[in-house]
Amino acid sequence: MSTGGSEGTFCLVLHSHLPWLAHHGAWPVGEEWLYQAWAHSYLPVVDLLERFAAEGREDVLTLGVTPVLAAQLDDPYCLRGLHDWLGDWQLRAHGAAPRLPDLAAREHRASAWALERFEARWRHGFSPVLRSLVGSRVVELLGGPAAHPFQPLLDPRLRAFSLRTGLADTALRLGSAPEGIWAPECAYAPGMEHDYARAGVRRFLVDGPSLRGDTAAGRPVGTSDVVCFGRDLEVSYRVWSPRVGYPGDPAYRDFHTYDHASGLKPARVTGKNVAPRDKRPYDPVAADAAVRRHAADFVDTVVARLRALKERHGRPSLVVAAYDTELYGHWWHEGPRWLEAVLRALPEAGVRVTTLRGAVEAGHVGAPVEVPPSSWGAGKDWHVWNGPQVADIVAGNEGVQRELLALDLAGPARSAVADQAVREALLALSSDWAFMVTKDSAADYARYRAKVHAERFAELAALLRAGRGARRAAELRRVDGPFGHLDARGLAGGWEDGPCAC
Repeated sequence: MSTGGSEGTFCLVLHSHLPWLAHHGAWPVGEEWLYQAWAHSYLPVVDLLERFAAEGREDVLTLGVTPVLAAQLDDPYCLRGLHDWLGDWQLRAHGAAPRLPDLAAREHRASAWALERFEARWRHGFSPVLRSLVGSRVVELLGGPAAHPFQPLLDPRLRAFSLRTGLADTALRLGSAPEGIWAPECAYAPGMEHDYARAGVRRFLVDGPSLRGDTAAGRPVGTSDVVCFGRDLEVSYRVWSPRVGYPGDPAYRDFHTYDHASGLKPARVTGKNVAPRDKRPYDPVAADAAVRRHAADFVDTVVARLRALKERHGRPSLVVAAYDTELYGHWWHEGPRWLEAVLRALPEAGVRVTTLRGAVEAGHVGAPVEVPPSSWGAGKDWHVWNGPQVADIVAGNEGVQRELLALDLAGPARSAVADQAVREALLALSSDWAFMVTKDSAADYARYRAKVHAERFAELAALLRAGRGARRAAELRRVDGPFGHLDARGLAGGWEDGPCAC
């Protein structure tokens, strides 16, 4: 899969991320998000990759898995929760049989498959599965900072600590730290490349406009040897665009329309302005035809883009398309089938399919570039995470950082209270909360999450200063327990957090 390529080179990057949801609500927001994405995206995408690995394929795609998501996919509480959720999915399918027999039959088959895959491959968590995919080289893994912070808004000391903690977490789960990361929100501030170099990170993602659209090769940033890759928007938006992207096709299953008695989704999109009650029943045959049509269109788009870039630059070029993994299967029901069709058809069309690592090895690295402050959010700037709509969250985050950095965290031995205080601070600083508020997506939940973690941090900080708090720290650790290796002394300096030489 990674050889040949007369037309040029294509890299698909999938970014897998959800904030810490365990023990923080179930429905309509909370753990339900995790279980839906797990069942409908992570299981089928991993199954696809395992089948490619069995065929001996290498460098199929670049897979980002954030440390906070990996922690949940390995967590015994979450594993039990998903198993229960999958069983409930099957029961809901059976309950719908008298009213919606065709839908019930499809959902029975889907839930039975998911249960079988989970019980056969996932009962010990994601790390053994992911370790196999990385070891077979079917994917290149991207890591990231702990708890997915908006890095440009962090104090440099906390930014470095968060990155070391995230890389150490991946090293513990997989045996080695990744060389590449998905920078949360593709956010960048000048100088961050030096943070990456010190941590052993050699490549990361930015959005296309950060490189002024010149995404035909990776580019070393500034005076460093750290390479950034830009998302090609012309190609990526064939899928991603809310206006003309493939998932909005009338034949595909509608994400927003439910049979409320069962919670199942019975309808096709039908039309952009069609009310839920007027949407037509889902037709798998019509959906399969749309998958074939859109896979062919995407391949044609990639080939045309590569030919245009070759004509412009006088050499074979690179296209990087990047998406959230949760798009495939969860938001876009047919997405995993489309993904497989594209990854099989591109090499047949003369396109070299590889990873970001493979692109570097193939020589797709251009001249150094200065990258401006940027993100992949609306406007490609930072306003989603520091704009007026989230001024209260920004102010709260600044307060958390000030108090955290003022704590005396140095000492000869680890402190469970200090470790949990840092853990709560990192969870409070997740970029997800500001994003959800700005986008008005479960904004009340997001404000609550930012507030509750900040309050728990403040409580533990006061107990730490008083020389108390072990019992309270243990209570909170059972609820907010990712990154068990986290050592608060690493934030004080003079202590390396975790086993990797980050």
